[in-house]
Amino acid sequence: MKESMGQIISNLRKEKGMTQKELAEILGITDKAVSKWERDLAYPDTALIPQIAELFGISTDDLLSAKSVPCQQTGKKDDIVGLILSALPLAMGVALVVLSILGKTDVHSGFGMAGIGIACISLNQLRKK
Repeated sequence: MKESMGQIISNLRKEKGMTQKELAEILGITDKAVSKWERDLAYPDTALIPQIAELFGISTDDLLSAKSVPCQQTGKKDDIVGLILSALPLAMGVALVVLSILGKTDVHSGFGMAGIGIACISLNQLRKK
C-alpha cells in the first residue's frame, strides 16, 4: 500500500533516529511544521522537498509520488459561518446608524440593511438547533 508523504517523512526520520525537533532544526523550520507534515495536516514547502529527499537518501520523485491524503476538516467551516452570521447583523446595524446620521440612506436601503441583519440572526439561530 502506498504511503502518504507524512508517513514517508515520519518513517525515514525514525529510521535515522531523529526527533521532529532535530529534523526541524536541520531544515530551518519549527518542529510543529514537521508534526503537521507527519500527521498529513500540511505539506512541506516545495523549496524544502529536494533538501528532505537528499537528507533521507531518496529521490524527490519518491517523495512527491506519495499517496495524496484528503484535507481533514476540523469544523472550521462551521465556525466561520457562525462568525459571519453573528457579525453581519452588527455590521448592518452600525452601517445603518452611521448612514442615517450622515443622511446618506433612504427608507428602502434602511429596511434592506435591517432585513439582512434579521435574516442573519434567524439563520444563526436555526443553525444552532
